[in-house]
Amino acid sequence: MLGLCDIFITKRRQIAAVRTHLMPRFLCLALAVALHCSASLAASAADDSRPLVHVGYYEFPPYSYTDSQGRAKGAILQLSKRLLEHAGYRTTLRSYPSARLYNAIQDGSVQVWPGAPGKLELREHTLETQTLLGEIVLNLYFRRDTLMPRLPDDLKGRGVIMISGYTYWQTVNEMLNDPQLAVEQHRTGTHTAALEMLQRRRGDFLLDYQTPVEQARKRLGMSELPYVELQRIPLKLIVSNKAPGAEALRDALDRAYAELQAAGEDLRLP
Repeated sequence: MLGLCDIFITKRRQIAAVRTHLMPRFLCLALAVALHCSASLAASAADDSRPLVHVGYYEFPPYSYTDSQGRAKGAILQLSKRLLEHAGYRTTLRSYPSARLYNAIQDGSVQVWPGAPGKLELREHTLETQTLLGEIVLNLYFRRDTLMPRLPDDLKGRGVIMISGYTYWQTVNEMLNDPQLAVEQHRTGTHTAALEMLQRRRGDFLLDYQTPVEQARKRLGMSELPYVELQRIPLKLIVSNKAPGAEALRDALDRAYAELQAAGEDLRLP
């Protein structure tokens, strides 16, 4: 009779033999699955013949911005990507300083910009969607100890805080640059810093857009500020006329918005 040790050794040898016999089959199966997945991914990439559209934006939270991981974020970028994908396009998104963005739209290296129509430097180089995505509001903020300004006269010799890299429309620029008013222009990099400058009396007024100011104000725990509304600015999709099939792209975006809206999708911006 075999002892317990002999039985144990025999069983272990049998198990090892089974493992040795099955291992090549498992390896072959795993390799086959991996090759199938790789082939499927390659075929999927090859089959995606949708045109690629380069979307440019500048840092304008919460509408468009780059997060700490370097990813494009923001309500208007999400909406732009949704419309482009529904219209049958692939997208890439990249942030630019405003001057570089306008140059890229002019030369066609950026095909779509979700922004404000009517920019003088872009007028001859772009097409605009009929669809209105939303609007932004430009205000002149001031402290509660400051009287409501009469514009433009009460800007004379006063300090106006602005965000670096932002551009404004002709009427606002003329007011800021009027030599008879001699407005002192103070620039800073963020909306939070701009509010802190106003609070610390490093300027008399703050020229800024309503939604980002409201976000920054709440982060700082500040109470609401009085303001004068200067402009309501529409937001549309601006298409470079050097984009391949520029008119077809613009029309496809208008159709995509109408179709998604008719389907009950919420396309509203903040």
